[in-house]
Amino acid sequence: MLSPIEQTVQKNLKHNLTVNLTDGSLFGVALGFATFSTILPLFVATLTDSATLIGLVPAIHSAGWLLPQLFLAGHVSRLRQYKPTVLLMTIHERAPFLGLALTALLIPIIGEKAALILALLMLIWQGLGGGFTANAWTSMISKIIPPYMRGTFFGLQAGLANLFISLSAVGAGYLLDFLASPFDFAVCFLLASFFFAVSWFALAATREPVDTEKIIPEEETHFWDDAKKILRRDFNFNWFLGARILSQFATMGFSFYIIYALREFQMTDVTAGWLTATLTVSQTIANIGMGWLGDRIGHRAMIIVGAIAAFLSGLLAWEATSIQWFYPIFILAGLANVSIWTIGMAMTVDFGSESERPIYIGLSQTLTAPAAILAPILGGWIADSAGFVPTFIVSAALSLVMIGILTFLVKDPRKVSGIQSRF
Repeated sequence: MLSPIEQTVQKNLKHNLTVNLTDGSLFGVALGFATFSTILPLFVATLTDSATLIGLVPAIHSAGWLLPQLFLAGHVSRLRQYKPTVLLMTIHERAPFLGLALTALLIPIIGEKAALILALLMLIWQGLGGGFTANAWTSMISKIIPPYMRGTFFGLQAGLANLFISLSAVGAGYLLDFLASPFDFAVCFLLASFFFAVSWFALAATREPVDTEKIIPEEETHFWDDAKKILRRDFNFNWFLGARILSQFATMGFSFYIIYALREFQMTDVTAGWLTATLTVSQTIANIGMGWLGDRIGHRAMIIVGAIAAFLSGLLAWEATSIQWFYPIFILAGLANVSIWTIGMAMTVDFGSESERPIYIGLSQTLTAPAAILAPILGGWIADSAGFVPTFIVSAALSLVMIGILTFLVKDPRKVSGIQSRF
């Protein structure tokens, strides 16, 4: 028999699916004009020749998104309703794109060095804004979406986001080719800001019930005390966490694909747009397919598939002899990204109980943050000192280690806890 909260969730399920898929779609349109894999690295590449600094662009985003989540887990676990926190915090992951537009316009006045500093500060603000939002958002989604379709929802939302990213990314490529610098990047970032604002209103339409039945201890425990209890007893989660940390190094070569293609094969701005579209279309299909399959055969299997794709992507980048090679390279990178981020998120919320979920989410994200910061720095150092190809070789080798951990040491938490599919 369903509890009152579960009855309310079922009643509003169609509405919540609609508004949150709309939010994801509009968020994707925005990101297409300012992707962390192509547009933003290209913008930073106009301000510096350092591969390390260019590689920091996706790293800042990833680390900022990951790092704060454990520190907020205790606070989030005591909330009876997550939506107000989500709506407030997500402003900080959307507003910085307007700052990037202003930075681009000011380049002729302030110079490239000052613009680079401002751009990096905006990216740090954006990344941390996402991190302050993420735990409450993931907890809210896990509350309003039943367990039997969480993987499908995460995959479908991310798939739609990537579909719209691919469409707007092609448009961004043509804008960069048509408009003079720095107006080309400024227009892209302004369009991103507009669609981020519109998507906020879709998110605000979410119907989340207040959980009046949730038992909240009078005395708030320190988040690290709760975290240590989980790490001491849940060895399966520890191995999963180890695989997530390693995944950052196994995919560190991805950050340099676009710059390698630009410098080695004289890639044009239009080709950059099409490569972005290739990446996002592959992620669209992978998100929907892997999310759906993960709900049925287990998310662990899908993460193993992604680790294999990461290995093959690095292998092909190592052997690439023309720009055409980068289309399958980006397709495989898309599969790997989906397995690490979307499917990894879906698997994380399967660990532990309802009350422990924010702690599991926080551990999974925050303890991965140092690797998210160090991996591109290591990759950039290797690229600057030995070339891009050695970076791709190291990434491919570490992907094999990740495959071994996931295959032999990690178990599907839903099978361990006895959660069954409704389908």
